[in-house]
Amino acid sequence: MNFIKSRTLRTTAMLCFAASLAACGLPRSGPNKSDIFSGSVLEKGDAYVVAVTDQVNGNLGKNPTFGFPESFISQGKIGSDTIQPGDVLSLTIWENVDDGLLSSSGIGATTLNSVQVDGAGFIFVPYAGRIKAAGNSPEAIRRIITEKLDEQTPDPQVLVMRQAGNGATVSIAGKIGGQGVYQIERPTRTLAAMLSNAGGTSVDSSLAQVKVIRGGQSGTVWFDDIFGDPRNDIALRDGDRILVEADRRAYTALGSTGSQKLIPFTVRDLTAIEALAQVGGLQSSSADPTGLFILRDESEAVARRVLGRKDIHGSQRLVYVMNLTEPNGLFVARDFLVRDGDTVYVTEAPFVQWTKTLNALTGTLSTAGSLNSLSSN
Repeated sequence: MNFIKSRTLRTTAMLCFAASLAACGLPRSGPNKSDIFSGSVLEKGDAYVVAVTDQVNGNLGKNPTFGFPESFISQGKIGSDTIQPGDVLSLTIWENVDDGLLSSSGIGATTLNSVQVDGAGFIFVPYAGRIKAAGNSPEAIRRIITEKLDEQTPDPQVLVMRQAGNGATVSIAGKIGGQGVYQIERPTRTLAAMLSNAGGTSVDSSLAQVKVIRGGQSGTVWFDDIFGDPRNDIALRDGDRILVEADRRAYTALGSTGSQKLIPFTVRDLTAIEALAQVGGLQSSSADPTGLFILRDESEAVARRVLGRKDIHGSQRLVYVMNLTEPNGLFVARDFLVRDGDTVYVTEAPFVQWTKTLNALTGTLSTAGSLNSLSSN
């Protein structure tokens, strides 16, 4: 009798030990809902947990838009023959007198070759002085010189030609049909025309971004928006650098989803439902449809709107939670926009952990039975 009692006590002890191991040491795909909620500010954590509703989606608004600085948009087109610093000009001046200011006796025309535009954009013409050439066309320079000389010699005639230099140019690099340096000509004085001249984007145009760098400023727009909004088809300037890039945005999928990895965006505005679809949806054998979480760092302005608080200062960690089993759950997830750098996480269903525990206990019972059989021999 004592032997049976002793064996029962040993078996019970081993089962209790196995149960404790199962409760705290079983593997799982990540934190459960309780773990995440315990990290909220209400529980003295460092993140705000927000249940997503139609109102929350409205406060989040659309994804940030790109755009060019107003200084880019407001500038007009430049001429294809605009003179630039470093260009070399040829000037021919006719005077309507036998002995002119510049011409020798009996020679009506004077030619000034290799007149280089200096770094400040000026040239020097005898008797006309220092003339602003850069930014002007040869015709505009001709008029300026004519007006200056007209005060000193009757009816001067002036011809201005570019002798050397390419005029205004832009450089284009990245995901474009033909990278290189392109001259701004009359048909290609705007961004859309220049991109078309360079062969267009070599990636999906709906996910291509175009960055224009001008001096110390820059701006970025979606490729398609250049053709959809006339304001984005900006006039080009000499020295503009144009970079065409594929969309680099991505989010991380973790937990009970079809795959756990870094996922690039496939559309401009990606919703939570589409993000789940990209990774194969929820794992039917383990996912908890009430535990779809989006982890994100929000700006102060957005955090204030979403939380309805004015005492928020600086960027905040927000954890958005969606329950797909609610009547409006799928619609809310369909309207929630995922952003670059988000973490999409789906928790395991509670029964999964119980199943793991039972399997651990079953395995322990078998081991305990074997041990008891050995001890009785």
